[in-house]
Amino acid sequence: QVHLVESGGGVVQPGGSLTLSCAASGFTDFTFSDYAMNWYRQAPGRHREFVAAIGRAGGNTLYGDSVKGRFTISRDNAKNEMYLRMISPKLDDTCVYYCYAVRGSRESWGQGTQVTVSS
Repeated sequence: QVHLVESGGGVVQPGGSLTLSCAASGFTDFTFSDYAMNWYRQAPGRHREFVAAIGRAGGNTLYGDSVKGRFTISRDNAKNEMYLRMISPKLDDTCVYYCYAVRGSRESWGQGTQVTVSS
């Protein structure tokens, strides 16, 4: 079972910046670079929302409409880490952010990290 731990959450001002990290471990028959990685987020009382995805080699990325042009997903396969750079966050970006690893039927979720956008 792949173990994912998010970090870097906290309070950020609108127009500021914040970078989230996701550290992965517990690989057995596959490695970190065999997994597509994703960020999701969830606000209280709302469904979990797709934020961004990155391919195994890091060359292909995809973003949700609400963050496109403001957030950047990246990964470092040598460190088994994934990142989400948040630029000019808005109040609506206040959520718990989760990382998600998937390869076929194998999937794992992190426990989440809280991001609060507040002036």
